[in-house]
Amino acid sequence: MTAQTKGRTRRPHPPMTDPRVIVVMPAYNAARTLEKTYGDLPKDQVYEVILVDDVSSDETVAVAGQLGLKCLVHVQNRGYGGNQKTCYLEALRDGADIVVMLHPDNQYDATRVPAMIAPIAEGRADMVLGSRLLGGPQATLQGGMPIWKFVSNRFLTTVENLTFGTHLSEMHTGYRAYSRRLLETIPFLLNSDDFVFDSEVIAQTVAFGFHIVEVPVPTRYFPEASSVNFRRSVTYGLATLNVTRRFLFHKLGLRRYPLFRKHLRDVLAKHYHAGVFRNA
Repeated sequence: MTAQTKGRTRRPHPPMTDPRVIVVMPAYNAARTLEKTYGDLPKDQVYEVILVDDVSSDETVAVAGQLGLKCLVHVQNRGYGGNQKTCYLEALRDGADIVVMLHPDNQYDATRVPAMIAPIAEGRADMVLGSRLLGGPQATLQGGMPIWKFVSNRFLTTVENLTFGTHLSEMHTGYRAYSRRLLETIPFLLNSDDFVFDSEVIAQTVAFGFHIVEVPVPTRYFPEASSVNFRRSVTYGLATLNVTRRFLFHKLGLRRYPLFRKHLRDVLAKHYHAGVFRNA
């Protein structure tokens, strides 16, 4: 499924031949599930796996070392969004053409990486979302998604679709793929260090006219998988609604927000440009 966005859109990029695919894993206490997640990755299609540890209290870093992953460890906890910022900068430094963000808690099916990268490699998209809801509500609920999460997901996605002018089935998946040109463009460093980072990235993708495609992924919930509790979910929901408010104000010209108009080059220190941008 492709998102139809209103306003300016960028031309599709040319198809890629043998793109360098880097999988990034924002990790926090993932020692029990990391090996299984990594084991399911199609190694023949992945150039590198980068794990960024956000000061786990378990053996996540040790397990990553045993698996031979490139592992970066934050000196202090920076949150889910802050972790992703490190992930994407490091992937760009390592020459990624396509970056796949995969949680190491094994909630998302790592074997779906080929389907996630295909729309970008073929030049049809710059962002791919692994949707748990494309299979319909029954399949999603049977997969273990709590009913209150399902309802809140549908409500927030509906509001975001109306605001962004998109037609996506789910905007709150943690399984995503990005083209290099998208990550070199949107100022993701200005985003929140919390969970709402994901919503801001979608809003930026639409604001800058990039194409979004969805692919179905199965829903998997089990005790070891990370999960946001009800209280944090309420905070996240309110923050997401605030993203739609800011996007709408920006779109209507009532207030201009840097995260919807500045480019990554404008907010990243020039000292790092040569290492991050291909055309520095």
